[in-house]
Amino acid sequence: MLQHALVVAAALAGAVFAAIGIVVRQRATMDVPRDQGVSTVMLSTLLRRRLWWAGTASAVTGYAFQAIALAYGSLLLVAPLMVSALLFALPLSARLAHRRVSRGEWGWAMLLTLALAVFVSLARTKPGDYDGATLPAVVVAGVSLLFVAGCLLVGMRLSDWRRAILLAVGVGVLFGVVAVLTKLVMHAVREGDMGRLFTSPVLYVVIVVGVVATLLQQSAFHAGSLRASVPAMLVLEPVIAVLIGEVVLGEHLAVTKPVAVVLAVAVGAMAAATIALGRDEGAWEEELEAASARTRRDG
Repeated sequence: MLQHALVVAAALAGAVFAAIGIVVRQRATMDVPRDQGVSTVMLSTLLRRRLWWAGTASAVTGYAFQAIALAYGSLLLVAPLMVSALLFALPLSARLAHRRVSRGEWGWAMLLTLALAVFVSLARTKPGDYDGATLPAVVVAGVSLLFVAGCLLVGMRLSDWRRAILLAVGVGVLFGVVAVLTKLVMHAVREGDMGRLFTSPVLYVVIVVGVVATLLQQSAFHAGSLRASVPAMLVLEPVIAVLIGEVVLGEHLAVTKPVAVVLAVAVGAMAAATIALGRDEGAWEEELEAASARTRRDG
């Protein structure tokens, strides 16, 4: 029971820092021209900004807490908890935008909190076969990178919400894969098998996929139509992580049928609240970007 509580606490801490990283890094791209959202110009601009580095440091800290949670907890438990980042991003973003959180947003936030509480209190999982999942996980990571490369190539030829959605899909898929690979890395660390860890491709693949996912996420923040792309990113990540966790790692829930029904309802409520809050958050970010663009044009 204590270990379960520590896993939840670490996952929530990861969500807090992830939320700060998302809000701060999105702010850092506001004055970059939208047509350069996927370019070396944007990357070179961000690398010179302390604000972006501060947001990145927060995101890395959040990932470290997520890794700690995955070292002791199941992917099926930790991944859905990461959507709670919205609960922390909402008031932070509202404060930076000098606005109030609406009653509707508080209502969705309360629903998400209640659904998360139900999920945490009832979800019990069985571990998978982590030792035998290395090769399949690396293959899945390779296929995911090819899929995302296709999304990026198609997205470069599109504009507005279609490009934003394709980039967001790529981000959600890659971060879901990162969670799976991180679970395998932390399993090796917990087992104390460091020699096997450094000779395994998983450690190096998770670094590559994580860097690509972070850069793609930054581009997605700036591709426009945040009210569509933010929910896609936030919902796809745990969905992909859980699916791969079940199919590749062999994790599964150890609950009775009535509890499974309650969990399904809770997950559905989490998805609905995440989409609603992500859409509202994206709408406000779009307004801020539009205001920043007007300021640059008038100046």
